Amino acid sequence: MTVTVETLEKLERRITLTLSADLIKTEIDSRLKRLARTVKADGFRPGKVPMSVVAQRYGSSVQYEVVNDKLGEAFSKAANEAKLRVAGQPRISEKEGAGTEGEIAFDATFEVYPEVKINDLSGSEVERVSADVSDEAIGRTLDILRKQRRTFSQRPAAEGAADDDRVTIDFEGKIDGVPFEGGKAEGFQFIVGEGRMLEAFEKAVRGMKSGESKTFPLTFPEDYQGKEVAGKEADFLVTVKKIEQQNLPAVDETFIKGLGIEAGTEEALRADVKKNLEREVKFRAAARNKASVMEALLKSAELDVPNALVEGELDRLVENARADLKARGLKDADTAPIPREVFQPQAERRVRLGLIVGELVRANNLQAKPDQLRAHIEELAQSYERPQEVISWYMGDRQRLAEVEAVVIENNVADFVLSKAKVTDKQVNFDELMNG
Repeated sequence: MTVTVETLEKLERRITLTLSADLIKTEIDSRLKRLARTVKADGFRPGKVPMSVVAQRYGSSVQYEVVNDKLGEAFSKAANEAKLRVAGQPRISEKEGAGTEGEIAFDATFEVYPEVKINDLSGSEVERVSADVSDEAIGRTLDILRKQRRTFSQRPAAEGAADDDRVTIDFEGKIDGVPFEGGKAEGFQFIVGEGRMLEAFEKAVRGMKSGESKTFPLTFPEDYQGKEVAGKEADFLVTVKKIEQQNLPAVDETFIKGLGIEAGTEEALRADVKKNLEREVKFRAAARNKASVMEALLKSAELDVPNALVEGELDRLVENARADLKARGLKDADTAPIPREVFQPQAERRVRLGLIVGELVRANNLQAKPDQLRAHIEELAQSYERPQEVISWYMGDRQRLAEVEAVVIENNVADFVLSKAKVTDKQVNFDELMNG
């Protein structure tokens, strides 16, 4: 069969499909007979329902299924014969007045994958960052480990609350003399200086003594998560019920062995912390360099983007946003209006980048190799207490393996582009990299 493909514009194509009316009728009759064996109807035993009743009740739905199935088969066969890479699902409509006697004609309108032209990468400029793990960074990490294992004890009554103290308070806020939802609590605990509370609130509590009360004004930020109070000024009455000072554990053999460092020495602990930080730096730098590579690829490639793929990506982004709202406990998250146009630039960018990366991988054999997958998983597992269990967890699930494979492919693409492009190496501060 010769397939005629009509080019409409850019990536849009059209094929005319024909189905035999007799073939459709034969398949409908066959399916209805199979259905009649199990269908139930009042007044008839199972399997004894007359075909006329079965056809009246299920004929329309069976016909719809048969036509869809046969059209799908015909379209797949035609697309394969024409050697077309179809992007998304075709739009199929009946073609009036076409086809010979005994045939029904349909138009299948669809998009094809574009030709991706990637210009000479030697002209692309990419910044490659790196960072060193300083003694200061190791020291801060040790402080965090100590804070995770700290204890608290009652602060002397004569002393006021200071940074790192845990305070227990009662408070009530009012706007224009009226209490507002979420503005009152009793026995509420927080640690001064850790940023859990608004800065003005912490400033007011800092220096207060146990049993002391204070009223102070507080203006909520314009972008405050509680929209009903954002940008408004409230008056808060706060009473300090208890103040506890933190007690950090000494970095001794007991503390160090409790962290899984069998040698029990501070030198061994710092070496372990440095190794973990260097692993994290490696991942962070790789992610940032990968982002620079992707920007360079977007600038160097020329292609048309299939609307069907963008629409599919928009569906995923909207669904992810809805799932996020649901995870945050928003009522009616399943029906909440989410404007698709907000995600349009992101969807187009993702699709464009996916097509470029796919072409680069195909043309340069940058697929993930089994040994690369294993090495990446083993490196990830080193951050956990039981690495072998983590390795088994990844290796035993296809979906998780696919996620690792995607990362490895991106790494291969980044390495390939960096080997071709004009690379500027930049040493960045540890904190800048970790907070960026």
